[in-house]
Amino acid sequence: MTLTYEEFADVQLGNMLRYAVMLCGDPHLAQDLVQETMVRVQLNWRKVVRADAPERYVRRMITNQYLDWRRGSWLRRVLLRAEPDEAARVVPVDHAQATADRDQIWSWLARLPKAQRAALVLRYYEDLPDAEIAEILGCAVGTVRSSISRALATLRAELVETP
Repeated sequence: MTLTYEEFADVQLGNMLRYAVMLCGDPHLAQDLVQETMVRVQLNWRKVVRADAPERYVRRMITNQYLDWRRGSWLRRVLLRAEPDEAARVVPVDHAQATADRDQIWSWLARLPKAQRAALVLRYYEDLPDAEIAEILGCAVGTVRSSISRALATLRAELVETP
């Protein structure tokens, strides 16, 4: 039995949206990104469903769309305040500090190059191994490792500079 587009969308849409939120940092932009990608998925469904892992194929489409989207600095113009999963979060004692910390992290992530940010999200949010990240990003495993290393070094430097 062949998987239909509707069945795929029913099962995977939530996962794809959460992934896009982590890439974009904004739930509204993530919805736009997923919607645009899912239109492309539907138009190319025969090709997508023939892939070994259609969900990985679509995740790569989302990643490529994110990396290429509007070919500009749209992400730098966005104030990143998204909370990926409100229901799963533990209520902190100091709400103001938790918000400030989250905003600071989003700010640091927003300054990373798109490929480095995508690599971090795929590694630490999606929990994918280097080989799958390389496949999604369309690069070598060594490039994934160096991107993650550079991104973490940048974030560490930001952390040291912050009073």
